[in-house]
Amino acid sequence: MLQKDEKNRLNEVDLSGEPDWEFFDAPALVGDSLKFVSGQPEGERFRIRYFRDSGQHLHARIWFGPETEGPPGNAHGGSIAAVMDEALGLAAWAEGYKVVVGNLNVSFKNLLPLQKVVTLESRVVSAEGRKIMVHGRLFADDDTVYAEGQCLCITIR
Repeated sequence: MLQKDEKNRLNEVDLSGEPDWEFFDAPALVGDSLKFVSGQPEGERFRIRYFRDSGQHLHARIWFGPETEGPPGNAHGGSIAAVMDEALGLAAWAEGYKVVVGNLNVSFKNLLPLQKVVTLESRVVSAEGRKIMVHGRLFADDDTVYAEGQCLCITIR
């Protein structure tokens, strides 16, 4: 059970974006399908807020809470992969492609400490027929890279 002062600290997570980013209302675009990862904006698992930059690329500020723990004091790799799945798929949706994730490859670079706010940047790198390729990178303000992902999305007929 969390102590009262720890609960108060958990509620003070800053997920604000960069000055040139605009808030992106992801649930308005894709509906309730985001509940698994980012459906509890005040929860102790994930907290995510999406943005678009001036080039219309999707970014996210993400906080991995105590309920994502894997190695002691660090986020579980599965929690990082779940965030990559949501954010990279959403990046394709944000560019007008209605997709499902067909293949997701995540390369883990460093352990991600719990209760740290990190940034995920994503780019749609190619679109050929029904195949949409999206790349992403999860990093901290000090440029520490925690994970990189490549996602093959398939458009829904």
